Amino acid sequence: GTQLVILSACETGLGYIDNDQGVNGLQSSFLAAGANKIIISLWRVDDTATQKMMSYFYRRLFEDKMSIDDAFTQAQSELRLEYPQPYYWGAFIKICK
Repeated sequence: GTQLVILSACETGLGYIDNDQGVNGLQSSFLAAGANKIIISLWRVDDTATQKMMSYFYRRLFEDKMSIDDAFTQAQSELRLEYPQPYYWGAFIKICK
């Protein structure tokens, strides 16, 4: 019944390919355990940009009462204004069950 898991550390979305099971990794474990949505990173992330991204996301989610999807999209858009290079904001993706 967990609605959201956020793994904002470096490379939390990486896994290994198992020919029988697909891609296995940390995100697969959370989905199997019942998480509905997961936010992960695909590469090494900048600490300052990550802190800002998560602050923007939580502000939109809890103060502005946006949905998880809208808060995530808005947070990436806000971060993009300050850090236009995809390296800073593109590492984060949202996986839905």
